[in-house]
Amino acid sequence: MFPSTQKAFWKWWYQRLAKSGHEDLWSFMNYGYEDADTTKHTVLEKKDEDNRLFIQLYDTAASSIPIRGLKALEIGSGRGGGAAFVNEYHKPETMVGLDYSQNAVDLATDMHQDLKTLTFIQGDAEKLDFPNDTFDAVINVESSHCYGNQELFFEEVIRVLKPGGWFSWVDFRPKEKISDLEKMLDRPGWECKTERVISKDVVRALDRIHDRKLRLIAEHVPGLLKASFREFSGVKGSKIYNSFSNGDIVYMAKTFQKKK
Repeated sequence: MFPSTQKAFWKWWYQRLAKSGHEDLWSFMNYGYEDADTTKHTVLEKKDEDNRLFIQLYDTAASSIPIRGLKALEIGSGRGGGAAFVNEYHKPETMVGLDYSQNAVDLATDMHQDLKTLTFIQGDAEKLDFPNDTFDAVINVESSHCYGNQELFFEEVIRVLKPGGWFSWVDFRPKEKISDLEKMLDRPGWECKTERVISKDVVRALDRIHDRKLRLIAEHVPGLLKASFREFSGVKGSKIYNSFSNGDIVYMAKTFQKKK
């Protein structure tokens, strides 16, 4: 698929997703994260426990870089659950959630309108509408694999980060494309500070959330889209689930610091 075609497809797909399942249980769209060490589990308020597995992926991303009291941006904010969690628990001065889908932006704005330091805007990850050196911290969770020009995206992140600013990235790639990814990430404008593979933690979360996803899809997704949603959501037996499990697709977490 050509980059422009891929980008158009993902925009259409996310616009469709943003019209399905509008309640809070759909405010997260990531595959989730579950550390084998239960002492590392995120401490959450009761209201957030239903979304624990999804939140823990965001906590992994946000807790790995400085955010508290700073200007933060999430690129690919979807329905806004992740940005809302970071805003509430990690306490940035301001938090902006940016997404390619206007439907998702509208839904996120409506769902999280009580959070006054959090705003959602429509935008393009490959052409960010911010001046140079705007943000102290940028996070990108399970989104960049959809972009048509990922090199341009990484350059844009570097551009909008302040000198010394931080970028936390969590996403997956087919194992045969890891070397291409590493070349894209090896940029002179920043330095990689941490990196690890979290595929097992993601599969552990998928196992725990399997029944809930099947129920939500059965209740809220139109019949013709149910099979696509089951595949997209990574339920047991789906291609994405099997690929995470056997290592054909690798899920990674990395942090970078922009050079001063």
